Amino acid sequence: MPIIRPAEAAVERLTSGALARLLPAAALDAALAGSHRPQRCRKLPARFMLLFCVLMGLYADEALPHVFARIVGWWAEAAVGTRGITAGALCQARYRLGARPVVALFRLVCRPLATAATPGAFLFGRRVLALDSTKIDIPDTPANEAAFGRHRAWRGTSAWPQVRLVLLAECGTHAVCDAGVWPGNVDEGRAGRRLLRGVGAETLVLWDRGFQSVAMMEATTARGAAFLARLPATVTPLPLEDLPDGTTLVALRPAGHRRRRRGDHVAARLLRYTLDDPPRPGHRVEHRLVTSLLDPATAPARELIVAYHQRWEIELIVDELKTHQRPARPLRSRLPVGVVQEIYGLLIAHYLLRALAVEAAQRTAIAPTRIGFVATLRLVRAHLAAPLRQRRQPTLSALRPLLRELGTLLLPPRRNRSNPRVVKRKMTNFRVKTAAHRRWPQPSKPFTGAIVLLI
Repeated sequence: MPIIRPAEAAVERLTSGALARLLPAAALDAALAGSHRPQRCRKLPARFMLLFCVLMGLYADEALPHVFARIVGWWAEAAVGTRGITAGALCQARYRLGARPVVALFRLVCRPLATAATPGAFLFGRRVLALDSTKIDIPDTPANEAAFGRHRAWRGTSAWPQVRLVLLAECGTHAVCDAGVWPGNVDEGRAGRRLLRGVGAETLVLWDRGFQSVAMMEATTARGAAFLARLPATVTPLPLEDLPDGTTLVALRPAGHRRRRRGDHVAARLLRYTLDDPPRPGHRVEHRLVTSLLDPATAPARELIVAYHQRWEIELIVDELKTHQRPARPLRSRLPVGVVQEIYGLLIAHYLLRALAVEAAQRTAIAPTRIGFVATLRLVRAHLAAPLRQRRQPTLSALRPLLRELGTLLLPPRRNRSNPRVVKRKMTNFRVKTAAHRRWPQPSKPFTGAIVLLI
């Protein structure tokens, strides 16, 4: 009779129980099939470690042995088969797995969640997606600095090496549909164009002026999608025709001189507006949007302006990832492959939480964004920890009360407010840490032996 190790039993019971719909065992096997070679039988097999990397993102504020206990500690028999599983052993198993299976699992699992009945997810019959990027601090090691670099400015360099995470997310559900990890100083426009692989027909893509370019507009329309973007102040469009609603049909020319001489351009609709509210940022300042939705009858200007502000939903997603799901400190991985693995595990865990929120919202016919992320995170953590106390398996039926409770923990309607873009602390009197401080001289005597009384 074959011996079933506790780690393998944990994967089977989780993927056939609480995570069956969201993260089935077939998805784990498919992610491993194309990117992982068969290995000898281990206490920490690849299939288990793939699930472990996802739950690391769910329990991002806990040490690795504690995350391990969350997974296998539900069953008393696990205590015998998991002796010797230390933080070092888990780290070695993580790096043995690598980043490719986690990235493959992310691309298999993470898809748009909204349906036609989801409030706020569609506009003009198109699914609303947003594109944005953020920087994440990673441990200050020579390997991470060589792979990802630091942010450099006139005042100096960033305290930590940083990665740039570019996200393509569904505004109506906060589900991250695609993502990419690049060095911190990469051009976010070029990185954003790579993520257009997740855009199809009948979608409306929103992006800020940092992503705006003719190349981005051409790549979006080539996939059958529409765009709505903010135009940088340095760009001067060529007017072509005044439209009945006061907007203008314009031509935007590429940056390359050769293409400009050929007369290449992209036709777009220009919307110019300002805000008449003194306490609101942007009061009496001209704002300019461009869109590929050229017909004022089917896409009214005021609705497009309101829709563009839905792009801020992706800023809330970044807040969920960087502030609430994980502690506000650098990632834990000291090698580049671990950094990529950890980020995609974090994204998969975030997707699972948003998927549960969407399912709970569908039961009560409310917008998924009304269900608080922090409440979802706390309830899911408590739900997965309950079998540890009760010594029983988490099942699909156990999710029903969780979904009912999520449906009752609603955020209040958003207030009509604005906040200044400021930081609490900007400067420090301490000297900047450099490479010379990594190998700081250590004491040669115990403290008591170094004491010399001055008489």
